[in-house]
Amino acid sequence: MIWIIRVIFLFICAGIGYLLRSNIGLLAFSLGAVAILLLEFASKRVSLKTFLALGLGLILGLICAHLLAHFITLIPSSYPISRIIFIALSLSLGYLGMVIAWRKREEIGFAPLVPKRKIAPKVGAKTKILDTSVIIDGRIADICQTKFVEGTIIIPRFVLRELQSIADSPDSLKRNRGRRGLDILKALQKQKDLDVKIGEEDFPAIREVDGKLIQLTRVQDGLLVTNDFNLNKVAELQGVEVLNINELANALRPVVLPGEVMSVRIIKEGKEPGQGVAYLDDGTMVVVDEGGDFMGKTMDVVVTSVLQTTAGRMIFTRLKEA
Repeated sequence: MIWIIRVIFLFICAGIGYLLRSNIGLLAFSLGAVAILLLEFASKRVSLKTFLALGLGLILGLICAHLLAHFITLIPSSYPISRIIFIALSLSLGYLGMVIAWRKREEIGFAPLVPKRKIAPKVGAKTKILDTSVIIDGRIADICQTKFVEGTIIIPRFVLRELQSIADSPDSLKRNRGRRGLDILKALQKQKDLDVKIGEEDFPAIREVDGKLIQLTRVQDGLLVTNDFNLNKVAELQGVEVLNINELANALRPVVLPGEVMSVRIIKEGKEPGQGVAYLDDGTMVVVDEGGDFMGKTMDVVVTSVLQTTAGRMIFTRLKEA
């Protein structure tokens, strides 16, 4: 529908120019209609603040041109010359005013007209620096969606480069992981209540990405968000605070106490003779003593002990007696 209106507008402008019985008039109205349509397309990408700045600059430029033209008319001259001078001043100063206003648009305040929405940093919220593994993992986007993460999130430029190199890998598995990481970053940037920034700070003297992340976290006095077990340990040894997504996931899993009865499906044999292995819905491994003979069957088991580690949780059980 909008395209039909645009075409009608062009024909109307061209018709008005044709009625003037002048080729110049036809050309002027046609070019004017095209210029208005171009301004309409530009409005989709230009902010309201920029439009207001350009309008203010044009108005000030035309006012200055009018004042100068008023003084020039006091000088004796023929009518066409003064008219040409007025048009030249209007075009020149109007253009100059728009250019200066566009370059200085950040210094012009339109607070009453264009309310700028700012995310106020919460008290005590530290900057979060994301590493490559936690971005590819993807769970950080869901965590941020629930608003459990506060403060500014920084994506270092060198992490973006690493993600891009993974996305361009000839290995299809790595390529898919890299593209997934880029999609997660896009999802993070689209979250309205999240302050996501691209960190331009780099450390050329440090070659490894992990070392750069640790140094950046120390400089920013922030928190390193990762699910890399080795990076977690190295960062803690160097006194850098770490938020491990895997530790958070383990903490959110239901508590299982010795003596509780659960129903599991044994799917494979364990490392020890006679052991069976099953998995809970959240991926927790359940080792069933004497369960190797019941593979493929759902059995009731009794929890004997729970082993909690940084890498995950293991539940040891025995078959429930009949």
